[in-house]
Amino acid sequence: MKMIGVDIGGTKIEAALIDKKQLVRSYSCPTPSDQTKEKVVQTIGDAIQQVYADDIAGIGIGVPGLVDLETNEVLDVVNIPSWDRVPLKQLLEERFNKPVFVNNDANCFAVGENYFGKGQQYDNFVGITLGTGLGAGIIINSHLYSGTFCGAGEFGAFYYQDKTMEAYASGQFFKDRKVSGKTLAEQAEQGDKQALQQFNELGEHIGRAIANVLFALAPQAIILGGSVSQSFHLFEAGMRAVLENEFPYQRLYQSLKIEVSELANGAVLGASSLVMDAVSKKHENH
Repeated sequence: MKMIGVDIGGTKIEAALIDKKQLVRSYSCPTPSDQTKEKVVQTIGDAIQQVYADDIAGIGIGVPGLVDLETNEVLDVVNIPSWDRVPLKQLLEERFNKPVFVNNDANCFAVGENYFGKGQQYDNFVGITLGTGLGAGIIINSHLYSGTFCGAGEFGAFYYQDKTMEAYASGQFFKDRKVSGKTLAEQAEQGDKQALQQFNELGEHIGRAIANVLFALAPQAIILGGSVSQSFHLFEAGMRAVLENEFPYQRLYQSLKIEVSELANGAVLGASSLVMDAVSKKHENH
């Protein structure tokens, strides 16, 4: 099955043609985030045109914001101020005459892992993205659960200490301490005790975020992605210490698998997977 995946970020739009889990060709361009919503939609369409093939099954698009799956409107997008109730699916289906599926980017990460990555071995798991913030996508019975307005899985918005969970358990942890996560990781790799302690603290916060996921959903696995997950080996000990010493249901924790994504091109693969998810759901319902 051929399909197109599009990842819309605040700074970059990336589109790719996927065929049998392989990336055939890709194209990226800056997001005209300060332009009108029409200009942004046109830029997305032009990016799709660069990788388009007539025999695609559909187009999947991941956006960093809320999507109304009933009306198929993008309600708002992080870092694109002009976007408010944009009928993206309708506009792109009119242009390309192919089915278009739009969802939140963290949901796309989870569904991408479900079809292409480590999620293939689990029926029920949560994909957590640790980047600028903390996002999550929920897979139940091998299908994406989006919730109302694609709002399910917002574990980063849970109230925690004096702020929210993502203020402590994502890249914001470094930002609030006015340090570069990359620099701190390099220092920790060289054995710097203060840097190692910072990552240990980060791990403790991530451990509590995972505890919330366990309380809510009790999945078989949690798959971590995003830039911060690349430092898993630096924060794992702090994360596991919290889960082993604070989490009350140890049988639940002991059965949980915590994995780190190894999916290359995960953002566009994840977006394209929305097409696969829709097709497989259609087959199951017939």
